[in-house]
Amino acid sequence: MFTKIKKRDGREVLFDEAKITEAIFKAAKAVGGADKQMAMELTLDVLRFLKQKYNGGIFNVEDVQDAVEKILIEKGHARTAKAYILYRYNRTRMRDAKSDLMDAVADILIETSRENANVSNSPSAKMLQIASAASKSYYLNRLIPEKLSIAHRRGDIHIHDLDFYGKTLTCVQIPLGKLLNTGFNNGHGFIRSPKRPASATALAAIILQSSQNDMHGGQSFAFFDRDMAPFMANAGEDEIYQAMEALIYNLNSMHSRAGAQVPFSSLNIGSDISPAARAVTRNILLAYEKGLGRGETPIFPNIIFRLKEGVNFNPGDPNYDLFQLAIRVAAQRLNPTFSFMDSSFNKEYGDQVSYMGCRTRVMADRFGEAVTDGRGNLSFTTINLPRLAINAERNLMKFYQSLSELIDMTCEQLYHRYDVQANLKVKDMPFLMGQHLYLDSDKLGPNDKLEPAIKHGTLSVGFIGLAETLTALTGHHHGQSEEAQVLGEEIVAFMRNKIDKASEQYDLNYTLLATPAEGLSGRFVKMDLKEYGIIPGVTDKEYYTNSFHVPVNYPISAFDKIRLEGIYHKYTNAGHISYVEFASPPAHNLQAVEDILRFMAKSDMGYAGINFPVDFCDECGYLGVIDQDNCPMCGQTAIRRIRRITGYLSTIERFNDAKCKELDERVAHF
Repeated sequence: MFTKIKKRDGREVLFDEAKITEAIFKAAKAVGGADKQMAMELTLDVLRFLKQKYNGGIFNVEDVQDAVEKILIEKGHARTAKAYILYRYNRTRMRDAKSDLMDAVADILIETSRENANVSNSPSAKMLQIASAASKSYYLNRLIPEKLSIAHRRGDIHIHDLDFYGKTLTCVQIPLGKLLNTGFNNGHGFIRSPKRPASATALAAIILQSSQNDMHGGQSFAFFDRDMAPFMANAGEDEIYQAMEALIYNLNSMHSRAGAQVPFSSLNIGSDISPAARAVTRNILLAYEKGLGRGETPIFPNIIFRLKEGVNFNPGDPNYDLFQLAIRVAAQRLNPTFSFMDSSFNKEYGDQVSYMGCRTRVMADRFGEAVTDGRGNLSFTTINLPRLAINAERNLMKFYQSLSELIDMTCEQLYHRYDVQANLKVKDMPFLMGQHLYLDSDKLGPNDKLEPAIKHGTLSVGFIGLAETLTALTGHHHGQSEEAQVLGEEIVAFMRNKIDKASEQYDLNYTLLATPAEGLSGRFVKMDLKEYGIIPGVTDKEYYTNSFHVPVNYPISAFDKIRLEGIYHKYTNAGHISYVEFASPPAHNLQAVEDILRFMAKSDMGYAGINFPVDFCDECGYLGVIDQDNCPMCGQTAIRRIRRITGYLSTIERFNDAKCKELDERVAHF
């Protein structure tokens, strides 16, 4: 009857009516009504309909499928029709996924995605991003329950590091001292305990690299000064300095992380008052201050200086001189950032709280003592807070109801991911688990499942765009209105309360995160702009404001910004960070930096830093603010511009479009 049919890609191929019969038969079989003869008779009905409708003209695959649905319903086979429609939907979804994947691959082959500013544009980075795109497609279409997959696709939530959904965990605070003292095996033989400073820092770099190969997030040493101290015995200052300098060089050159990146490394220092630990802290800061080979500012490691009264915060404290050195280095190099051990939510843990450069904090544990070493975040997912506010149309009851429901869904999604992670085996993460970096992993064998270890980790619900949320609900953000600030605290407190209840419900360590939105900052607003159009103060720029921050383009004093943002740190127990912006490096106004840090401590912040431009001429080595296209010293245009992006440093050519726009709009607070 028919000879040809048009495929979806436009090609004309031979028509095969047997495919119609087979599709109908499979649909009937799915509902328990399989009958080959019936399928053949219905096929004839479909063919008659096509002949009548198209009168010899050519039709396409979709036309045939529409005809099958019509005939099944008209002939009284409603259940079979429903099964056929579901089959057709799933086929379409898989086909669209493959098409989207091919489009993503085509884009990556031209240039890697700038979702992450640590990713290069090298061939290996392209290959790894192609694998990432395929992995995301698989998880969204095959593994994640449809309700949760749709929520991510439409931008209600954002599942971070989706490409690693079922492969590994996010981050870990590495027990460096244990590994250095006992030795370890990174897959090619046993590495014995070091004897000298240079060996110790070399092994520290290898540990970071080896752990990074098993994970997708950050790698951190919670007590770098304490753990390195035993290996500084009988070493002079110069030897210790050289070892620390070599560590910094290694951490900026070991391209081993996914996407040909260097490891996301963080070092916590400053609270150990022993002479050897003081030497470690002093020399890692001095080496960072000196910079790389030609004076360039290092990108890694993130250095976090712990502040604590009686240890280093006040004149007369044994490590106060190191605090002063940390201020001096930060005023030139952006690092270190500073954590506050005496904040209301950190103080109960003494000096045990450690952060990562991206803001992650892991502390309380339902399954044991509250320690940092050997634990980390398992995964995190961010909710689109501004969208809820837009949909609420200034009805707070409606907003809170939808927020409650979305948090419940996000916790469900995190539990699904946890269940997948918990069924991985020790041998799937041979260094992280096999060498016992993770708490209680030493009790497991190679073929054991990971749940007894990873239950110590955290599952985090994040949020973005509190400022835009408040604007949508009240007409003002929290920098503009004290009433908005009161509502902002109420919203974040509500979220924290919900998360605490989820911890009880699931008996897991659920926490609330002030999301470090990099690629996400532009994704949500782009989708919401398309859906709702331009809403002043909400969707009228290319990014949503980071977590609970006051908008970067809002003129406000540093102290007012600190006062407003400090309130939110105590609620976001998964991590938080606040910044103030200088127009230029405050290297000649160190007292101002110290005053700011003291006010941050007074405002109950947990983790904070200072921002300013750091520009470097690759030709002549000029270092300073270069507010033109060419170097003021040599006239060349090879300018390396380093800025802080979401807790870590990067050169601005690696920022994505949304973050570039945010960077352009940042205003100084002095």
